[in-house]
Amino acid sequence: MGIIEKIKEIEAEMARTQKNKATEYHLGQLKAKIAKLRTQLLEPPKGSSGAGEGFEVTKFGHGRVALIGFPSVGKSTLLTMLTGTHSEAASYEFTTLTCIPGIIHYNDTKIQLLDLPGIIEGASEGKGRGRQVIAVAKSSDIVLMVLDASKSEGHRQILTKELEAVGLRLNKRPPQIYFKKKKTGGISFNSTLPLTRVDEKLCYQILHEYKIHNAEVLFREDATVDDLIDVIEGNRKYMKCIYVYNKIDVIGIDDVDHLARQPNSVVISANLKLNLDRLLTRMWEEMGLVRVYTKPQGQQPDFTDPVVLSSDRGGCTVEDFCNHIHRNLVKDVKYVLVWGTSSRHYPQHCGLSHLLQDEDVVQIVKKKEKEDGGRGRFKSHSNAPARISDREKKAPLKT
Repeated sequence: MGIIEKIKEIEAEMARTQKNKATEYHLGQLKAKIAKLRTQLLEPPKGSSGAGEGFEVTKFGHGRVALIGFPSVGKSTLLTMLTGTHSEAASYEFTTLTCIPGIIHYNDTKIQLLDLPGIIEGASEGKGRGRQVIAVAKSSDIVLMVLDASKSEGHRQILTKELEAVGLRLNKRPPQIYFKKKKTGGISFNSTLPLTRVDEKLCYQILHEYKIHNAEVLFREDATVDDLIDVIEGNRKYMKCIYVYNKIDVIGIDDVDHLARQPNSVVISANLKLNLDRLLTRMWEEMGLVRVYTKPQGQQPDFTDPVVLSSDRGGCTVEDFCNHIHRNLVKDVKYVLVWGTSSRHYPQHCGLSHLLQDEDVVQIVKKKEKEDGGRGRFKSHSNAPARISDREKKAPLKT
């Protein structure tokens, strides 16, 4: 029996098992088995080089956004409208067969937008080119799930299920669970608050399913069994996702209003260029890009080419800013002067740990280089302080 058949068999067993207090331990073990099998399904075959599947698209710009959706929902049209890059659009499905990149120039930054082929139900199991599409989505900073506003809400649930099956968690934060394997000592189970969905016995059974008999587990929130399995697996990626409902020109205004009020949702019409500016604004907010402008000493700030930072790509501190310019610059920094919303007064003397915000202006003040030489006529080779080195007897002059 293959891995996919085993997964379907366990899912069928979970479907026919009643959910109550007596069966929660059994269901927890079944969930752990499914997670293990899905991890095996994503592993490269034995004997291969280990390289993952994906499209050969080089990362470019200050951020990467992936368009994911069913065939014929308007992803190619949206790419053409936002970037100007031509992507073939037609009325039949699977018009796009490979990954087509484009660049959005927005707020002095360059954002790479990827038009991916449409995925279908069962993509996580390898149907169509689903594995490659999801692999590229994992390398993105944010996902735009493009949905047809005239279709049922089932498309959103199917796509979310397919992405969660391969370890992508949309609009979720990592669970507050501390987990560490140990060599000896057994299993140590603790929590900082009362737990209602996981107890010590269930945790032991799930760890034994993974053949883990020595570990330390600490719950800092009332997490679920799925959260515990995600922490044990350790290969989950938590991403932000915007649900983009396209083709709003074919439905009524009441339906548009209902879709627009859902969380993390934006309604557009790529064909009629409706609400595209709102989509760009929302995308910018979710990506959290920080533009920092440089100011040379004694000159005006340079507002033409900002240094773009983000918390997902390195961080937004002064040290990250210096590393972005040159990796050896941090050693020479004495302090920095900051103008902007992150400073309390203008300018503010800041250290390397200061957190920068969007549109801040930074001037770096370097340490002065020590003069390599002595004091007065004679050169002193002593490393002692000045008052001591001056009293040291210097070598006699050669005559």
